[in-house]
Amino acid sequence: MTLTKRQKEVLDFIKAYSKKKGYSPSLEEIQAKFGFASVSTAHFHVAKLKDGGYLDKTGHKARALTPTHGTAEERWLRIFLMGMISAGGPIEAVRNPEPIDIPRSMVAANPSGKYYALKVTGTSMIEEGISDGDIVIVREQESVEDGEKAVAYLPDKDAVTLKKIYRDKGRVKLVPANATMQPFYETNVHIQGKVVGVLRNE
Repeated sequence: MTLTKRQKEVLDFIKAYSKKKGYSPSLEEIQAKFGFASVSTAHFHVAKLKDGGYLDKTGHKARALTPTHGTAEERWLRIFLMGMISAGGPIEAVRNPEPIDIPRSMVAANPSGKYYALKVTGTSMIEEGISDGDIVIVREQESVEDGEKAVAYLPDKDAVTLKKIYRDKGRVKLVPANATMQPFYETNVHIQGKVVGVLRNE
C-alpha cells in the first residue's frame, strides 16, 4: 500500500500521541487535529492504515489502536526531499534537502539502493498517477529501461525533468504521460534516477 501524505501525517500523530499518553487518540481527536469536516473522514484514514498493515486494533475497545510491530528503523526509511521537479517541462534543479520518512515497503525491491524524494510540479505525468504536488521517491541509478519513469538531467539546459524514457536512433525521447502533451527529443541526457513510488498530495 502506498501511503498518502495525509495518511502518513495521521499515522505519525497516532504514534506520537500513543507514546506520550500510553493510549491512542480517539477519532474525534484525530478529526480535531487535522480539521476534518467529520469523524467519518478520520475513520476513513484510520481504516486505510489498518488495511495497509500500519495499525492494529486490540479488541473492540476505544483508544485501542497500536502501530504494528517492528521498530521504526525496520518499518521506515529516512530519505531527503531534494526540491522540486517539473513534470510539465524542464526547470532548473532546486536543492533544499529536507528529511522525510517513507515506508520501507516502497523500496523493498532494492533495499540497499540510495533513495531521495522530489516534489512534482505540473501535470504531464497524470496518466501514471503522478499529480501536481505529489512527492516521487527516486532510486539513484544512471540508466532505466525503455518506458520507465526517470529523473533526467539536461546539461545543455541545466535543468531536470520527470518523464518516461525511450532510446530512439541515437537520441533520447522524453515522453509525458498526458495525452494533451507532446514528447520531445534530446541528445544530451543524464539519467539521475528511477521513480519507484509516490506519496500522494491528498
